[in-house]
Amino acid sequence: MIKHLALPLLALGLAAPALAQTAPPAGVTDYRDRLPEDEVIYFVLPDRFENGDPSNDRGGLRGGRLQTGFDPTHKGFFHGGDLKGLTARLDYIRGLGATAIWLGPIFKNKPVQGPKGQESAGYHGYWITDFTTVDPHLGTEADMKAFVDAAHARGMKVYMDIIANHTADVIQLRECGVGTPCEYRGRAAYPYQRRGGLAGRPINGGFLGDDVQTSENFARLTDPNYAYTPYVSAAERNSKTPAWLNDLTLYHNRGNSTFAGESSTMGDFSGLDDLMTEDPRVIRGMIEIFGDWIDKYGVDGFRIDTAQHVNPEFWREFVPAMRQRAKLRGIPNFHIFGEVAMGDIDPGRLAWHTWNDDLPTVLDFAFQVGVGGIVAEGKPTSDAFRIFRGDQLYKGGEETARRLPTFLGNHDAGRIGYFLRRANPSASDQELLARDLLGHAMLLTLRGVPTIYSGDEQGFTGDGGDQDAREDMFPSRVAIYNDNKLIGTAATTAQANFDQQHPVYAEIARLARVRLGTPALTRGRQVMRAYGDKPGLLAVSRFDPTTNREVLLAFNTSNQPITTPVEVEVRSAAFDALAGPCAAQASAPGSVQLTLPAFGYAVCAAR
Repeated sequence: MIKHLALPLLALGLAAPALAQTAPPAGVTDYRDRLPEDEVIYFVLPDRFENGDPSNDRGGLRGGRLQTGFDPTHKGFFHGGDLKGLTARLDYIRGLGATAIWLGPIFKNKPVQGPKGQESAGYHGYWITDFTTVDPHLGTEADMKAFVDAAHARGMKVYMDIIANHTADVIQLRECGVGTPCEYRGRAAYPYQRRGGLAGRPINGGFLGDDVQTSENFARLTDPNYAYTPYVSAAERNSKTPAWLNDLTLYHNRGNSTFAGESSTMGDFSGLDDLMTEDPRVIRGMIEIFGDWIDKYGVDGFRIDTAQHVNPEFWREFVPAMRQRAKLRGIPNFHIFGEVAMGDIDPGRLAWHTWNDDLPTVLDFAFQVGVGGIVAEGKPTSDAFRIFRGDQLYKGGEETARRLPTFLGNHDAGRIGYFLRRANPSASDQELLARDLLGHAMLLTLRGVPTIYSGDEQGFTGDGGDQDAREDMFPSRVAIYNDNKLIGTAATTAQANFDQQHPVYAEIARLARVRLGTPALTRGRQVMRAYGDKPGLLAVSRFDPTTNREVLLAFNTSNQPITTPVEVEVRSAAFDALAGPCAAQASAPGSVQLTLPAFGYAVCAAR
């Protein structure tokens, strides 16, 4: 039997949690009536979660791993997880306190792509060839319906991960050769009206440029050879569905993005075929594709991959169309959040996309960088102030900020466990667990919609980002996963990791119930109380949107215990402990004395 690390929760000022099922937010009885900020999100890549049907492991294909994409011993190939397995584990997810599942892309993918010797599979779902159906490696459309219905029966929402920026890598460019990266060629040197560049012969007569986004104008863009000479092999000529996706004029064909300037929205993302989302044909097609998924399955929201790499005019049409489609389907609070990946604390950059693109919300990368740095690297607690002072910058202000999905790590950048181990190589197991719990306490109580990456609740650490952060929850056969030392347990990824007694799982479950039962922590405004230029006290107050009752959040990010007064509302004279050590009475009007252990935290509700 696997023993957990002996770090008593009482040492952190926490009572041992009693595991329980998800409770609805106060005053909400129907899951469809919950607002986005009422949720706790659980993100899962289905291939890496649970194998419910081994018969679909190869996706109905024959041959070796380069034909089927299946190799459970390699981190870059399909491992066998599927929708049936995910459905079978819904009670595990619900027991964690999650109320919504962010489902990694389940569309049919190109099984394998990449240069010879560097091939990998589309297990992650981001290399789509057929936008209309489920990838056979993950199951069937019936399996998808069964999953959504089972989640809804448990009061849980389903957010689909969607991609409109690109498709799988099918188009080749003759000037570069198969599998060879092509340098980006911009509009100034390679205008749409000259074949192969400025010195080329005239083509696409009458095309007024991609800023004139009308059907009449784009109908004049008939020759795609302005920058390179794109082509598709005979074997893949009709490989994409719907059929309009096989038209080469609907792609930019300008080479790889440098992720700067115009190439950010017009270049291929690491060789993936970049759709010309300026063309009304593409806009109409994507609205039809993803609207059909809403109609067919009744999903509750979309996470938009690579949102920042699509022109803003596309989102200004797409988002209202999806919300209207959802309302007609009886889904009043359809949640849409875009990925704007970045590696610094710059809420202004995130907020810009809520104004310029009209995206309702974006993933809060500033939170991930800031809170991750505070917890893992000992960055000053004032970094939290740098995150939250930008809340007014979002379109809709603080209300929008409360709807931003927040997270500690993900499948691209890496896990919080990885950041903890990298920054603290000599730390004890007990310290790493304490830091991990502290980070999740911040995630579950500060403003935003807490988003947990599957495996984090089991102490997964990984070896970095991308493939190194995509471990299996079911018994893994990948050697570089199985040699990782997990946090909070002596288990490894070589065995199944669905332990509801794991200390991180247990504390997330307890804090999720506190969050969902406390309106101040879901819909309440937030006020910074204390922060500094080094590790130590971070204190925040949140207020019930109806009663204005105060809930004080206090975190000790240092490795030493602290005793300190904290400012509160003058009317907050007595407190109940929702988590951690709270003073029963205020020390004086507007002040309460708190004592927190190293890496401890408290959630104190004023009576």
